[in-house]
Amino acid sequence: MTTLKILTLAASTTFLSSGNSFQCLKSNDLSVHTTSLATTNINAKENKIQVALLLDTSNSMDGLIDQAKSRLWNIVNTLTTLKYNGQSPQIEIALYEYGNDGIRDENYIRQVTPLTQDLDLVSEKLFALKTNGGSEYCGAVIRDASTNLNWDGNEKSMKLIYIAGNEPFDQGKIDYKNVISKAKDKNIYTNTIFCGSREEGIQSYWQNGATIGGGKYFNIDSDRKVIYIETPYDIRISECNAKLNNTYIYYGNRGSEYKIKQIAQDKNAEIQSVSNLVERTVAKSKKNAYQNDHWDLVDKIEKDAGFIASVKESELPAELKGKSKEEIKKVIASKSTEREKIQKEIEELSKKRQFYISEEMKKRGTDDSDDLGKAIESSILELAKKNGYNL
Repeated sequence: MTTLKILTLAASTTFLSSGNSFQCLKSNDLSVHTTSLATTNINAKENKIQVALLLDTSNSMDGLIDQAKSRLWNIVNTLTTLKYNGQSPQIEIALYEYGNDGIRDENYIRQVTPLTQDLDLVSEKLFALKTNGGSEYCGAVIRDASTNLNWDGNEKSMKLIYIAGNEPFDQGKIDYKNVISKAKDKNIYTNTIFCGSREEGIQSYWQNGATIGGGKYFNIDSDRKVIYIETPYDIRISECNAKLNNTYIYYGNRGSEYKIKQIAQDKNAEIQSVSNLVERTVAKSKKNAYQNDHWDLVDKIEKDAGFIASVKESELPAELKGKSKEEIKKVIASKSTEREKIQKEIEELSKKRQFYISEEMKKRGTDDSDDLGKAIESSILELAKKNGYNL
């Protein structure tokens, strides 16, 4: 539902001026209380881009996990640039870990998150990963991801598995060739990322896995630190992030937990670098990727206009308690308009920021393709083109 439709629910809402300048809007701070988790409902007929990240969390992979933390939002932002027949597909991310002796599974694999648009959850779980052990069974984790995740049935949706690690690809009892072939039959493409030299990855069957899976094979230096380039736009985008957060109105019995999680994942991104927080902010401005209708009233009403009529007062935050249904609709409409204006500013600043980074990279002659995020970004763009997607 567009903002216009939300505004129709509250005919007497005073619209915020749209203006022509890109200045972050001020907003009253939200109190943090409680909400219940509801699964994001997405129209099954819409195209999706689904990506499952399968990360080796054995002892030697601390650098890989650090790169994943640093590149999560860059990967999301690459996905949000893609369109199919002019439409932006819904983005879903899943996370697996494997090769960790601390996992209570005979194959040492664990589904950390399902395919989801709850990107705060993905970030939270990613930052909680710890390395330990291990025994790395690529065939087993690919089998689990390709069969147990909720892959979309739409043949136009793009479904991608990325597995990264540094041990021989054929370890374990599960035949990787068989499971990857079965995944390919379901239009799930398997991409492999070997943490080591290219030749070693070829000799240990990582390239073969990608060939069978119709994906791409990469090798990376997992111990390499991610390169960040500061830009003149970073501070303004970060300021907009704070204003954007204030447009979220939680609901339900566990709403405060999700609101707190949103702030916590901002902090996690910032710990990696200011640039990483900026990438997260850009991702948060993309409606096809960052959706929180399971706890945010603005996102919820966009999907279910009649929800306000049924919501209980006990599930509302303090600032909405005691208000009539019409008054609540007006508040939500106002927040929706405010959010769209902030997202528009972030989008414009992001374009300028990306141009600045591209020019700076040319000046430096720097090649930062040798890390997890850049490997994934490169293959996403190539596979997208083959499947009829474009920028």
